[in-house]
Amino acid sequence: MNSLNGIQDKVVVITGASSGLGEATARLLATRGARLVLAARRTDRLQGLVAELESNGAQAIAVTTDVGDAAQVRALADAALKRFGRIDVLVNNAGTMPLSPLAALKVDEWSRTIDINIKGVLHGIAAVLPVMTEQKSGHIVNIASIAGHKVFTPIGTVYSATKFAVRAISEGLRAEAPAGVRTTIVSPGAVASELKDHSTDPAARAGVQAFYEQNQIPADSVARAIAYAIEQPAEVDINEVVLRPTVQEF
Repeated sequence: MNSLNGIQDKVVVITGASSGLGEATARLLATRGARLVLAARRTDRLQGLVAELESNGAQAIAVTTDVGDAAQVRALADAALKRFGRIDVLVNNAGTMPLSPLAALKVDEWSRTIDINIKGVLHGIAAVLPVMTEQKSGHIVNIASIAGHKVFTPIGTVYSATKFAVRAISEGLRAEAPAGVRTTIVSPGAVASELKDHSTDPAARAGVQAFYEQNQIPADSVARAIAYAIEQPAEVDINEVVLRPTVQEF
């Protein structure tokens, strides 16, 4: 298995697969022969993507999942095992980015950001790590952000906090992971996705959309970085990838 390109026949679970980085990663990995388990909250979008990939010869299933709910993420892993019998890769991609100054006191948004960006990553790890430990192989790819390297102030402090946490969790997982289990952190800059539309604060929304319009690169830029990490030989662990648009200063 996996002898052709390091991705062929691997079972890859991708959260947040209905748009943006997750969708682009699913499309790319499908062309490399991966067997895909695609998760998101928007069932219609997921099912449409699966139908498209299957029409091109890929093997894929859709599993409606809110990563903030640990039980739903366990059910996602169970669905992958039921269909394909193993889990080779988890791409912990689901995320949200409702930006605002701390003084706006959008406490409910802070909580939801933590639920998806931090707890969602932990739920994914909890769901697949026992499987990968038993297999003595596996790969967990966590999507962080440039904002996890530098605080995105004055509108992204909470978002940055969650992405710093993703990097800390990922490094801890790297150190603790059993033999055969690889870990990768991918930290993108401004990439075309729906994240820039998540803010309810009018000024923050306008500012981040203008920033993205001036800087963003296509989502498949990140998909290629993820594929690069996955396709390495089993003894090679790409621990962190940081990528920005060449024009982005932040």
